[in-house]
Amino acid sequence: MTSKELLDLLNEAIAGELQVSIQYQYMWQHVQWKGVEGFAVKDELKSIAITEMKHAEVIAERLVYLGGKPTTKPAPIFVGENLKEMISQDVKDEENAIRLYKKIIEIAEKEGDVTTARLFRKILEDEEGHHDTFTSLLEEM
Repeated sequence: MTSKELLDLLNEAIAGELQVSIQYQYMWQHVQWKGVEGFAVKDELKSIAITEMKHAEVIAERLVYLGGKPTTKPAPIFVGENLKEMISQDVKDEENAIRLYKKIIEIAEKEGDVTTARLFRKILEDEEGHHDTFTSLLEEM
């Protein structure tokens, strides 16, 4: 049986994915970039937003399978005053996701839930790639 702790962590993951995908984090950032830099990163930000939405969906599906009810409430939204503030927040959001997903993997493994652990290993790989993208962008600013 899945613990309440793991179910709650999956909902926390959904809230974070909603925050960074459907809200101002990535969906609005890709339309606010202007100038030469904008052309270089707009498509990447849009692609990341779509990936994050897919993460929210697969996590919600897993949560329902395990007997939980997915949240529809995103984590708190941060809208920066400029692109550097936005990307700095993106780095922090990815770092938070990476920590959370490592914790979910650890708990899932302790509970013998290899499917959830495998799902989050794949998502973790994506999030580390996103983190790399945002830290690289930040270095260029």
